[in-house]
Amino acid sequence: MPAHSMQLYSFRNFDLADTLQTLADLGLREVEGFGALYENPSKTKALLDTYGLSMTTGHFDIDLVENEPENALNIAREFGMEAVIIAFLKPERRPTDRAGWAEFGAHLETIGAPIRAAGLQFGWHNHDFEFLPLEDGTYPIEAMLEAAPSLVLELDLAWVAVAGESPVEWIERYKNRIISAHIKDHAPEGENRDEGGWADVGHGVMNWDEISACLRATGIGRYVLEHDNPKDGVRFATRSYEKLITF
Repeated sequence: MPAHSMQLYSFRNFDLADTLQTLADLGLREVEGFGALYENPSKTKALLDTYGLSMTTGHFDIDLVENEPENALNIAREFGMEAVIIAFLKPERRPTDRAGWAEFGAHLETIGAPIRAAGLQFGWHNHDFEFLPLEDGTYPIEAMLEAAPSLVLELDLAWVAVAGESPVEWIERYKNRIISAHIKDHAPEGENRDEGGWADVGHGVMNWDEISACLRATGIGRYVLEHDNPKDGVRFATRSYEKLITF
């Protein structure tokens, strides 16, 4: 049975204690962290403990892992995380060709060494740009993963779809590298503009029957719910978790 988690970035505009209460009431036991929650790790950890929640994975800024790996590890250890995941790459740092992405992948392999040496997994969370074809027809994600054989993947399924790709095809391709899947939905074209075009899981355009069957078949171990900008956090959490438990 896959673990169920929630990316707390989804609730950055809402009260944290209220959010954790909502998640606990729904039956969730895991959450995924992000940068703002690491400013006072012991305080955040105590709040999680109050609601019986564990931060098993976390998103980290690449600059922190590059420049302060021991600090990143201390944060991960404070929460008892299993994986440190790089969450994003700013546009100005993105390579423009396959050779550049391969070089970046090799860089990830290097900076992930202290994380792996400490017994944690080191991973990458995608957006759409890794799945947009380069001039030679290949994809950044291919070059990255080829050059970083130890790098694991947290596959954000909705961003794959936004890039115009099939989530199922990429799940099948990298099933042995994927440690978790971001379960996120995209609204029909032109809808939910006040929520960045995103939707609660099961209320958008993603084909969850097909995707969930593929996820089950490949045995991916963790499903992490996310919405980039919900207007109503309780609504998003409730409706999305109701859909998730049908997978």
